[in-house]
Amino acid sequence: MVNWVEAPKPLLYFLLRWAGLRQHTVDVDGAGTVISFWMPEGKVPKDKATVRDVAPEAAAAADDSCVKKKTTSSSTAPKASGMERPAVVLVHGFAAEGVVTWQFQAGVLAKNYDVYVPDLLYFGGSTSPSTDRSPGFQAECLVAALRKLGVERCTVVGFSYGGMVSFKMAESHPDLVGSLVVSGSVVAMTDSISEAALERIGVKSSAELLLPETVKGLKALLSIATHRKIWFPDRIHRDYLKVMFNNRKERAELLEGLMVSNKDATVPVLPQKILLLWGANDNIFNIELAMTMKEQLGDNATLQSIGEAGHLVHLERPCVYNRRLEEFLAYVNAENPKAIA
Repeated sequence: MVNWVEAPKPLLYFLLRWAGLRQHTVDVDGAGTVISFWMPEGKVPKDKATVRDVAPEAAAAADDSCVKKKTTSSSTAPKASGMERPAVVLVHGFAAEGVVTWQFQAGVLAKNYDVYVPDLLYFGGSTSPSTDRSPGFQAECLVAALRKLGVERCTVVGFSYGGMVSFKMAESHPDLVGSLVVSGSVVAMTDSISEAALERIGVKSSAELLLPETVKGLKALLSIATHRKIWFPDRIHRDYLKVMFNNRKERAELLEGLMVSNKDATVPVLPQKILLLWGANDNIFNIELAMTMKEQLGDNATLQSIGEAGHLVHLERPCVYNRRLEEFLAYVNAENPKAIA
């Protein structure tokens, strides 16, 4: 029987390939930690022991000729202007893998940037034998993978859970992370932030909200995460549960690994320019929380809100979100242009 959530993926993958992206896996440590990426075709290292093409051969053959034609002549290909294309890393949240989360952003940004879309550990094709479930470990693995891919400097765009991982990357590796965009997230999930969010939403735990097991639970998650109420038949919800919530044990442990006690929580002093790009109607991490975080992060942080959008702001208002994101990327890259040696 056709899974109506899985069925559109070949089209999404085709469009990503048309935009000049390819899917690969990166061996992070030689000990079983592997991260799956969609990344620019021309940026794949020659070390096949470290980076492997995971695109299905049939799909690759089917669209190879038209993709080559597109990437040779269109704006997705790097231009010989004496400047490298800036790198942008899109880090997904908890309810979906990378390219599903960023389906409205990856292709658009690929016209002018080298776009990297990873799957965090225990999402999509990424896995690890490690028992460390902290966002710090996710950040270190992602940084190691990016360095193996030859990324020296980038803007990291993090959504929700991915925002917490992105903050860790920016704090620990300012040489790599030149600027930061965060949507619907926090620097750290403290006791007080978690308790306030759960009480406001009306659920008992993060796992109850983010790891639904029933159609009713998934409907509740989508209702909370979106401002506009969109109807889907139960069949779609059942299909989504089948394909988007695997590795439940590990993901439950990831949620436990997020928690930081109030007494241990600190807000780092980050040197990067930071854009907090928020849904004005976010019910999970509301705009008031974003305002407080902006003040804590200091003068390098800017807050912009997008009206009539909830937690899933990049999916509900993609055109507005993309415009704001591209304006910020143009600004930070104009400040720090990177010439080819």
